[in-house]
Order: sequence, then structure tokens, then C-alpha cells
Amino acid sequence: MAQAAPTGGGVHRPGRAPERRAAEERVRTPDVFDARVHALSRIIVPVGLGLIYGYWVSANSRSGGPITGWNLLLGFVSALVFAALSMTLLTLTPRLPKELHALLWTAFVGCAFGFAYSQTDKTMLRTVLMSLVVSAATFAALFYHYYTHRDAFGRRAR
Repeated sequence: MAQAAPTGGGVHRPGRAPERRAAEERVRTPDVFDARVHALSRIIVPVGLGLIYGYWVSANSRSGGPITGWNLLLGFVSALVFAALSMTLLTLTPRLPKELHALLWTAFVGCAFGFAYSQTDKTMLRTVLMSLVVSAATFAALFYHYYTHRDAFGRRAR
């Protein structure tokens, strides 16, 4: 009869090196894509989302009217700014503490939504209130996510 070989996990034994224990506890999921695909996705995803955002802003601006040159310019400039800011945040925020990380993404989402919503025919008060509601929901979701998926030093726990 064959028996399984013992593995080094589960019960804490005094005298074991903490580095070895920490290495055994860390389990990484397999990486399906190579580094080149990840590097390209850090550019392609913000640009794609920026184009969608630019279309949304220009559609809100024209309110179902004809497409004009100024409307196209507004859409492309909005897409460019959105993509540049999101790439900047993707680069900078992983180095920040959890709270500031969530706060910067919240400010970005709130401003982006507020600008797109301000292009409609709604009042400025309604625009600000809607933007604050979206920002509060974003902050709550991101704050919860970063506190449950990161350790005290900001490293990914899972």
C-alpha cells in the first residue's frame, strides 16, 4: 500500500525559519499571458476605455442632434485626457497606501462621471449631486476591496 509523502504545512513547529513558512504560505495563481501581453494591456485598455468615454461625452453633448466638428473634437480630447489620466493612475497608485489609492481612483471616477453628466441638459446642482453619489459608491467599493485584498503594508494578500 502506498502512502502520501508528508508535506510541510499546517502545524506550526518551533524552530522553523519564518522566511520558509512565508514562502510556503504564498500561493500564486498561474500567469496565462506573458509580460509583453501585460505591458500592451496597460496601454490598450485605457485607450479603449478612453474612446468609449469620448463617445459618451460627445453623445451627451449633442443631445441627439447632428454631429459637428466641435462635437468630434470634444470627444477625441475627452478620450485623450481620460486615457492619459487612467494610464497615470495605473502607474502611480500601486505604490501608494490603500486609502490614498482608493481616494485617487474615486476622484478620477467622480470627475469623469461629473464631466460626462454635465454635458447633458441637467442643472449643475444635479450634476454635482450625481457625481458625489457615484464617487461615494466608488470609494466604498474600492476601500473595501483594498482592505480585504491587501496586507498592512499595501502588498497583495491573495
